[in-house]
Amino acid sequence: MAKKSDPEQIVRYADMLAAMGTEPRLRIMQLLLSAHPEGMVVGDIGSELDIPSSTLSHHLDKLRNEDLVKVRRDGTFLWYTASTESLEELLGFLYAECCTRNKAVKPERITTICK
Repeated sequence: MAKKSDPEQIVRYADMLAAMGTEPRLRIMQLLLSAHPEGMVVGDIGSELDIPSSTLSHHLDKLRNEDLVKVRRDGTFLWYTASTESLEELLGFLYAECCTRNKAVKPERITTICK
């Protein structure tokens, strides 16, 4: 877990949030999380979200560069999965800041949402 004074981690988390900060990329993350742990092939992601392949490639690259998605090759198919480790780290950082340090949000409200 990063400390508030760790500027490199803050930059990393900001970059991760920025990468998810567009509507198509957030939709991609939501779809990949719903398909976890198997993931999805690129063509199915594009079809499901009605995103052209050239645009989808750009969005997936941005998410992959920020470690938010992982890709694996299976023959001629590229399978994408959400990087739950990176998301867990990011959520842990946000949780620590909002729910434990100054209790701006009650922890039980977060866990209730997740059930």
